[in-house]
Amino acid sequence: MIFSSLLEVGLTALTRNRMRSALTVLGIVIGVAAVIATLAIGQGARAAVQAQIRALGANTLTVLPGTITAGGVRMGSGGTTTLTPEDATAIKAECPAVDLVAPTVRTGTQVVWGDQNWNTQVQGTTPEYAQIRQWPMTSGVFISDADVRGGAKVCVLGSKVVQQLYGSADPIGTLVRIKGIPFQVIGVLAFKGGTGFGGDQDDVVLMPITTEQHRLLGITYVNNLSVSAVSEPAVDVAVDQITDLLRQRHRIRQGGDADFFIFTQKEVATAAESQSKVMTLLLASVAAVSLLVGGIGIMNIMLVSVTERTREIGIRRAIGAKRRDILLQFLVEAAFLSLAGGAFGVLLGIVAATLITQLARWPTLIQPAAVGIAFAFASAVGLFFGFYPARRASRLDPIDALRYE
Repeated sequence: MIFSSLLEVGLTALTRNRMRSALTVLGIVIGVAAVIATLAIGQGARAAVQAQIRALGANTLTVLPGTITAGGVRMGSGGTTTLTPEDATAIKAECPAVDLVAPTVRTGTQVVWGDQNWNTQVQGTTPEYAQIRQWPMTSGVFISDADVRGGAKVCVLGSKVVQQLYGSADPIGTLVRIKGIPFQVIGVLAFKGGTGFGGDQDDVVLMPITTEQHRLLGITYVNNLSVSAVSEPAVDVAVDQITDLLRQRHRIRQGGDADFFIFTQKEVATAAESQSKVMTLLLASVAAVSLLVGGIGIMNIMLVSVTERTREIGIRRAIGAKRRDILLQFLVEAAFLSLAGGAFGVLLGIVAATLITQLARWPTLIQPAAVGIAFAFASAVGLFFGFYPARRASRLDPIDALRYE
C-alpha cells in the first residue's frame, strides 16, 4: 500500500470514534504543553537571575572578613573585623588588575521623615561605589570625596526607601533622622530591583563611610570591600593580586588560614546556573511523566482498535495485504495521534507560558530547541507505545481473524 492510502484508511478509522481519539490526543497535548510551559518558566527564571547578576557587574568582586582560627575556633564570613580603609587604599595602589575599590560599612536601623518611618539598611561608602555597582541617579547627586573627607551628614536614598517614606513627594533637600541624627537627602538612586536571592537592592540608604563609622557605629574597620577589575577577563588575576597583598598586609604566614573571603560574580552566576538547571530538569521531568501517560493512552486505544477491527484485518490479509502493510497501518494511526497531540500541545504550551508572564508576572522564555525536543519526544512516545499494538495486529492469523466475532 502507498502512504496516501495508509493515511486515508487511518484517518477513516480514527474519525469513526472522534471522542475516543480526541481524549487520546488530549493526553499528549497536556504532556507537551506542560513540558514547554515548565521549561519556559525555568529558562525565564534562569535568564532573570543572570540579568540581575550582570546588573551587579560582571567584573566586580567583594572582599569580606572571615576564616580565621582564634582559640581553636574557625570563624565564618563576617566573623572578624580585619579589613580597614587602608586595605582598600593599598589594593587600589598596588593591584594593577583592579580598577576601583569602595570600602563599605553597614547597619540596619530606622530612618524617619516627618511622621513616616522605615526600617532599612544604612551603608557607608565612597564615591567609587556607584561606579562599581553601575548605579545611576534619578535625581540629585551621589556622595562626593569632599563628603567623605569631611564626614558630611548627607545621604542618598534607594527607590524603595523613597516610596515608603515620601510616596510621590520629592525627597531632595529634606532632612531624615537616622539614630536621632539629621541627614540631608542629596540624591535618589535609580531602581535596581531584587538580587535574585530574596534581597532588595533598592531598600538602602547610602552615606559617606566616615560619617557612618564615626557618628553611627564608632568603628574604624570596614565590613567589606567592593572591587571592580579592569575587565571581566581580569577578575581572576585581580583575585590573585588582592589575595597576595592582603596576606602580606595582614602578616599571614605561608599555609596559614586567610582572614578574608573573596567572592566574585562568576561564582554567584555559577551557583545560580547550577540551581536553575536542577530546578528546570526537575520541572521538565515531572511534566514528561504526563507525556508517558499520554503514550500509554495511545497504546490502550490502539489495542482496543486492534480488537475491534480483527475481522477487518483478516479480510485485508485474505485479499493480499502483507504483515508489513498491517504494521504500517497501525503505526501511521499511532503517529497521527501523537503528531496531532504534539502540534496542539506546542500551541497550548506557548499560550500557557504567555499567560503566566502576563497574569502571574513570572518571567518565561520559550526556546525553539525546547519546543522541538518536546514535539520530537511526543512523536517518539506515540510510535513507541503504538508499535506493540501494530505488531500484534500484523501477527494475527488471517483465518482466526475472519472467524473472530
